[in-house]
Amino acid sequence: MTRLAIIDSGGANIASLQFAIDRLGVSSTLTTDAQVLRAATHVILPGVGAAADCMSRLRQAGLVETIRTLTQPLLGICVGMQLLFESSEEGDTVCLGLLPGRVRRFAGRAGFPVPHIGWNQLEFDAANAGNPLLAGLNSGDHMYFVHSYAAPPGPVTLARTTYGEPFSALVQQGNVQGAQFHPERSARNGACLLGNFLRL
Repeated sequence: MTRLAIIDSGGANIASLQFAIDRLGVSSTLTTDAQVLRAATHVILPGVGAAADCMSRLRQAGLVETIRTLTQPLLGICVGMQLLFESSEEGDTVCLGLLPGRVRRFAGRAGFPVPHIGWNQLEFDAANAGNPLLAGLNSGDHMYFVHSYAAPPGPVTLARTTYGEPFSALVQQGNVQGAQFHPERSARNGACLLGNFLRL
């Protein structure tokens, strides 16, 4: 039986995320209790706002080391995904260090205003198409994004998106995965991604 814990990081998107999970027939527990997180079969780290503020809330709740030592499937969403990396340019923030790399601000090229808001396409190689996290999704499918910072493509990238420059839209390493987009706001494709995560 799936026991999903959602870390209460104070983000405004948490209610939408819980509703999206409910539609999949899975109940969830919103928590900052380390014991509840360790007992869960799956954990989601949502995030909205600034990386430094989110990390501060996690430290105040005493959850940084707990998150770093989780062994079950963990999904970071939006800023929650960015926190999985070693650091972020946003406030020169030291993050959780579960994934290699540094999150950077979009350069703000002509025709590509920052923040990046709206629907954009996933791009992934045929070699990644068999990954369980991508089941039922196709390269070219659209997801909904709202962000000013992103992780450059690297060894943990499952799918990219291009917005003036390529960036990591979906990442995975071991039990850790992250979505830069908002699956709870991405209609069928987002529901598919969340369902795939809950089946890991």
